[in-house]
Amino acid sequence: MIRVFIIDDHQMIIEGIHSLLQDESDIEWMGSAKSPDELLSFLRKRQPDILLMDINLPQKSGLDLCKEVKDKYPAIRIIGLSTSDQPSVIRKMRENGASGYLLKDASKKEIVEALQQVNKGKEYVNFSIARALKQNAPSNLLPVLTKREKQILELIAEGQTNHEIADALFLNVTTIDSHRKNMLTKFNVKNTAALIKIAVSNHLI
Repeated sequence: MIRVFIIDDHQMIIEGIHSLLQDESDIEWMGSAKSPDELLSFLRKRQPDILLMDINLPQKSGLDLCKEVKDKYPAIRIIGLSTSDQPSVIRKMRENGASGYLLKDASKKEIVEALQQVNKGKEYVNFSIARALKQNAPSNLLPVLTKREKQILELIAEGQTNHEIADALFLNVTTIDSHRKNMLTKFNVKNTAALIKIAVSNHLI
């Protein structure tokens, strides 16, 4: 029996994956969390075999949370969940201890296969992600900004603070900070100045 737990801030994703797995006889659904605090509170009492982890959490980057969970509970195997197939994000997630990576539009067959492979101690990467990881041309290695990321980065480049950007876009400050951190990871840079320099020099903004 594979005990599975999920953390995602979107209820629709949680319910969708739960519905896909509920009839699988070898999978036990242990529950869900919508925030890192909720997850860590659960893990202090019980630990699943596999944790499905959204990498774009508003409160904390899933990349950082993955490392934190693996440091505290090394026996838990983690599969990253995302809408992004950016090689830099996938590699960072794996560096931080993830055993697999699934796109959120994955089929039931892919999700079940991923759980079974990772439960055996193997890594799981589906075909489309494997192809993304093999892209070595510089043009392919340059991350693509989402519409929202582009909006935020343009406002950062104008000198606006997280609070000002949040007000302008009607979002939470934590959401803006999460986008900022994810962009730093995407472009593998340590600060916002370097991020803006790369974006401007490559005509991304």
